Amino acid sequence: MRVAISGDDGFIAHYLNEELGDDCQVLTNEMINDENILPAILASCNTIIHFNGHPPDQKMDRSNQDVLRLMRNNAKIILKSVQEHQGIHLVLVGSLRVHPNPRGEEEYYSSESPLSPRDVAAEGQLWVEEYALEYAMDTHPVTIIRTANVQGIPPDGGEGHGVVHELCREACFGFFSVPGTGEEVKDMIHVSDVARMIASIIQKPPPTRETVAIGCGQGVRMNDLAQIISEATGSSAQYNSNPGDEVWGIVDGWEMSQRVEVKPEISIQEIIQEAIANI
Repeated sequence: MRVAISGDDGFIAHYLNEELGDDCQVLTNEMINDENILPAILASCNTIIHFNGHPPDQKMDRSNQDVLRLMRNNAKIILKSVQEHQGIHLVLVGSLRVHPNPRGEEEYYSSESPLSPRDVAAEGQLWVEEYALEYAMDTHPVTIIRTANVQGIPPDGGEGHGVVHELCREACFGFFSVPGTGEEVKDMIHVSDVARMIASIIQKPPPTRETVAIGCGQGVRMNDLAQIISEATGSSAQYNSNPGDEVWGIVDGWEMSQRVEVKPEISIQEIIQEAIANI
């Protein structure tokens, strides 16, 4: 099975490339914008995975109004080329930011969750998803993947991604600021587990279309997370009543298990250990 990856986010895409190995072709901007090269590459592919949850220029603020236009224009090239090749499974990987925060702990993110984009980048993600689903058919199946809070270290070994890494970096100064009251719950997953789960999903394309939320399927309360970090670093947690723009809530583990054949393997304790080692 030959897989193409576009919209490289410099993070999950790298781990997915490692997971797929020689079966993977990462598409550069030059390849995507070349009218001869892109069709030739897709002609040999069974799947194309487009990372759809971030601005094309990641230095841009997610609320910049230009982000919507750029996300649309970049995705249109990929979507048009996919429509011209039968038998290609299109996978769009985005974030849960297209959903509002659940109102309570018992509400889970699933394929049935309501949609309410939180920023311009989320609007762009949702526009691309809806455009792709409009053209989904048995010869052009489409999978929408929305990931929970992804944690881990980028391939260049730089600063870690995710709230755990942010809190651990702050803890170096003897204290760290926890968003919210401490009662909020997050579903956090390691980037390598995300890559494994995406690789599992593409092994069995849907008959036509599907939406999958992936995460650990269980939540970590922020005050519990803060306590683990405090014990590991000797730093004090300070709580901010303003939860900010964080994604709270839990992915529906049962629905996820019906679609994804592998389970997350890296625990929150291991994620914290990695974050501390990274700083």
